[in-house]
Amino acid sequence: MKEILRTTDPLDVTFATALLKGEGIQYFVLGENMAVMEGSIGIFPRRLMVAEEDGFLAAAVLRDNGIESGLPDDR
Repeated sequence: MKEILRTTDPLDVTFATALLKGEGIQYFVLGENMAVMEGSIGIFPRRLMVAEEDGFLAAAVLRDNGIESGLPDDR
């Protein structure tokens, strides 16, 4: 699995998953349960994961739609 998005904004996750679904890319969101436990105050980030082979395309789809990954190597 490859992490393509890390954010505390649930709207970014919703938009990103809709984009990936539209492209037929399977994804998995990590941290949703932790966000519920914290009361959704935005302390713990949600992470969007895709299969390693879909990583490049998924990152390009997000970037082309103005979603920054939030990862340290994002320039």
